[in-house]
Amino acid sequence: MKKLFQDLKVVELASVLAGPAVGMFFAELGASVVKIENKTTGGDVTRGWKLPTEAQDSPISAYFCSVNWGKQHLMLDLTQPSDQQQALQYIQDADLVISNFKPSAAQRFGLDAASLRAQFPRLIYAQLHAFADPEDESPAFDVVLQAEAGFLYMCGEPDRPPVKMPVALIDLLAAHQLKEAILVALYQRERSGQGATVSTSLMESALASLANQATNYLMNEQVAQRMGCSHPNIAPYGDTFTCADGQSILLAAGTERQFQNLCRVLHLDEIPHHPDFSSNTLRVKHRKELNKLLAAAMVQFPLEALMRECKAAGVPAARIRDMQSVFSMPAAQQMILEENVGGRSTKRMKTVAFNIE
Repeated sequence: MKKLFQDLKVVELASVLAGPAVGMFFAELGASVVKIENKTTGGDVTRGWKLPTEAQDSPISAYFCSVNWGKQHLMLDLTQPSDQQQALQYIQDADLVISNFKPSAAQRFGLDAASLRAQFPRLIYAQLHAFADPEDESPAFDVVLQAEAGFLYMCGEPDRPPVKMPVALIDLLAAHQLKEAILVALYQRERSGQGATVSTSLMESALASLANQATNYLMNEQVAQRMGCSHPNIAPYGDTFTCADGQSILLAAGTERQFQNLCRVLHLDEIPHHPDFSSNTLRVKHRKELNKLLAAAMVQFPLEALMRECKAAGVPAARIRDMQSVFSMPAAQQMILEENVGGRSTKRMKTVAFNIE
């Protein structure tokens, strides 16, 4: 990847996941990123979010490492005027400040957008909030937003309690929103010479990502229910089945041709003409009956043999991989970033997954 931002200077006043993910994005693209952490609490809270198997006396955790690659770390006590001044020395020639400080704290330290941009007009100040109202300083971790924005209610199996997504996806979605806003602001600054204040919230980022589930409600008043992996608009899509060797396969037949080809692979050529399954809408309506027929056919095939048949026929299908299996793939290996931190070898995934030639 080209070092597109090798002349960009970034100061990160952010902790946990969303803000640091933005900082790491720019570090991966060549920017100089200084992460200022709270000396009085031992730094970013995620330094202490350790698995039981991790060294408890280590100053870092695997979680912390996931979004803090390629940064210079500076421990400051911002209640002290001398440390505030040190932070300002880094900010005075910075292009970008990333903050998830509560507004009251940022103002108390003189590190809020209005104060800094009055001193440094070219500065881009990127602010993350938890909720849409910036004055709402209620603490909010990712799972709180998963619940409040409707994701938790939709996730899980029917007639079972809600299930959270196993990664902090709302944080990551907010990071993407903020990155997009920063890139727009950088483009605008190239034209005008003026900086900008950009902001987003975890709540608004989550709501913007409800996509088809939101429109299903807004246009049809259909409240999304827990359906496991199944899709409310497409069948079979997200449905999983057991193969002859006990392994699981997931299907995602999103077009009529793909469904017809699937049926040919399974020797169920009559199914696409059945009055209950001849269109996607009918298949969604009769998903349970359809899945019984598909399950009876798929249990005749070992997983890898069925995967080969599906691939040859252009039918989207997938193995259900665990982390060990994921990292057996060359594509995953190529995305690992390594860094020595305090004598410890650390690894994490790239956050930049695109190429520019």
